[in-house]
Amino acid sequence: MTFDPGGYALDRDGGHHLWFLDTRMTVKAADAFTFLEWTAPEGFAPPLHVHHREDEAFYLLDGELHVVCGDRRWAIGPGGFVYLPRGVPHSFVVARGPVRGLQITSPAGFEGFIGELGRPAEHEGLPDPAEPDIPRLAEVSARFGYQVLGPPPFPDAAPR
Repeated sequence: MTFDPGGYALDRDGGHHLWFLDTRMTVKAADAFTFLEWTAPEGFAPPLHVHHREDEAFYLLDGELHVVCGDRRWAIGPGGFVYLPRGVPHSFVVARGPVRGLQITSPAGFEGFIGELGRPAEHEGLPDPAEPDIPRLAEVSARFGYQVLGPPPFPDAAPR
């Protein structure tokens, strides 16, 4: 994915559209930071993991997330914001969805991770649900400085 370092503008449909796990991610920027618009289905939850290189933040436009970050837990809805610092184990579950939000990861690099594990979106909306390839997820995560620690810490979360 390349973006013009001299500046650029995108319309609402602009960016690189990817299906990553059971989500749709649109990469809007990838230079000093990664900026994404993303959508995920109700019940979606990534494994408990830690980023060793980047900080991550979410601004929610639609839906509701339940988030765990270290020993802290939050529920956020539309207009809610959550910051997840590097080095702290975290996860979330889409409690009411689908969820739509904006994500900033700094410094950039997360776009490479989702680009390697994802695939170009074939149409509008979400991909069909699929079981994740956990060994591949763990291998690619390690190369990008992410450590998978275990399943999502939410008893009712979908296992993806």
